[in-house]
Amino acid sequence: MINSIKQDWFSNIKGDTLAGTVVALALIPEAIAFSIIAGVDPKVGLYASFCIAVVISFVGGRPGMISAATGAMSLLMVTLVKDHGLEYLLAASLLTGVIQIFAGYLKLGSLMRFVSHSVVTGFVNALAILIFMAQLPELTDVTWHVYAMTAAGLGIIYLFPLIPVIGKALPSPLVCIVVLTLVAITYGIDIRTVSDMGELPDTLPIFLWPDVPLNLETLMIILPYSIALAAVGLLESMMTATIVDEYTDTDSDKNRECKGQGIANISSSLLGGMAGCAMIGQSVINVKSGGRGRLSTFIAGFLLLIMVVFLDDIIGQIPMAALVAVMIMVSIGTFSWESITNLKKHPLSTNIVMLATVSIVVATHNLALGVFVGVLLASLFFAHKIGRFMVVKNDKLENSEERIYNVIGQVFFASADQFKASFDFKEPLKTVTIDLSDAHFWDITSVSALDKVVIKFRKEGVIVNVVGMNEASATVVDKFGVHNDPAEVEKVMGGH
Repeated sequence: MINSIKQDWFSNIKGDTLAGTVVALALIPEAIAFSIIAGVDPKVGLYASFCIAVVISFVGGRPGMISAATGAMSLLMVTLVKDHGLEYLLAASLLTGVIQIFAGYLKLGSLMRFVSHSVVTGFVNALAILIFMAQLPELTDVTWHVYAMTAAGLGIIYLFPLIPVIGKALPSPLVCIVVLTLVAITYGIDIRTVSDMGELPDTLPIFLWPDVPLNLETLMIILPYSIALAAVGLLESMMTATIVDEYTDTDSDKNRECKGQGIANISSSLLGGMAGCAMIGQSVINVKSGGRGRLSTFIAGFLLLIMVVFLDDIIGQIPMAALVAVMIMVSIGTFSWESITNLKKHPLSTNIVMLATVSIVVATHNLALGVFVGVLLASLFFAHKIGRFMVVKNDKLENSEERIYNVIGQVFFASADQFKASFDFKEPLKTVTIDLSDAHFWDITSVSALDKVVIKFRKEGVIVNVVGMNEASATVVDKFGVHNDPAEVEKVMGGH
């Protein structure tokens, strides 16, 4: 356990500290912006980001991943805040955490293995596009100074690492923020700053139990929102964990992450913050800035609070152009450029799944809907593909009235019709042998197809022998099949 703590917390102190500092700076405008989207005071988003990041650093299942207030979650809160106010949002956030903890104990994090690579790629590309689109308001109807500062910021981010020694020692996004802030202050450039985004909090958060009636009516109001928030939060967190796993070539505990997200959201709601989840943009910033351990997440949350409460005058002077440059770097780094060239190499079905996921997420800004459609399409394409691999061969012995049907492949709902169509029920035979040695029956639809085949042959007066069934298939057939039940067969053959 001690070795695990050392590895998670103290194996990369310098990298985690610098990366956490960069993330803390980048979290400020996003937390404020997400608060505005949800219709609450900027303090709510900032307190949430601080609390969630600090708590998840201890209880999360993915070291180095950043969790805080997010755009996907804030979009779901708009109607609740508008109709019922902040207190109901805090109550909904608390219930969201409870639901996520239950999801962790039910091991729903393991369901990530059913999400195909094409869906993950579409999710990543869509988020990269959304991150870039979120920066456009800062680049619209502005003076040339903004464009110059943003371009200079991107130049620092991409060129600074090329400088010997020091270029490797300091994260270029942090250098970008510091340099552009000094330039803006020194030359008195009239440019939009963090302080223009909204009032920063000037006190530490305090314990705050939601001031709502504890009755069934309140539960019915917040439950639909809490379920939606829990689902979107877990989905984005699991996706982000998978992406960070690939970036760092390490594994994470998805079910522990589910519980951790729940604990973090409960803590956030009790300190006056809204629900949040993992952030792919900030997680990528963290990883690309050298963050690998839990310390980076803790420092990001801790410094966020310290900066906005005690250093608000300094933080308020950071030009938004510097943070826009950092987020553009994130969108460029997040987008899977390889997926564009792979459009020519990958199967059409894979491309459709990826592009559908991207299109729906970008069009609706609903990550859950895009991923749901992507998973659904991937499942349908997979079922269609596997269904085509089922074949029924037949052989009739010379001068014999017996035919042997050899079934090869997977028989399930997608191949059941093909299975039934492979038999000739009008052929004059005495005996039919259905050899299932190389087949597997998966569901009730496939068992029903076998029943219909056997009973149809028997209605024609043919003796049917079913042989070679494996143990798993036999279990399903014995449980749901009726062709060996005389009473059921009599009903079918008798026309009842």
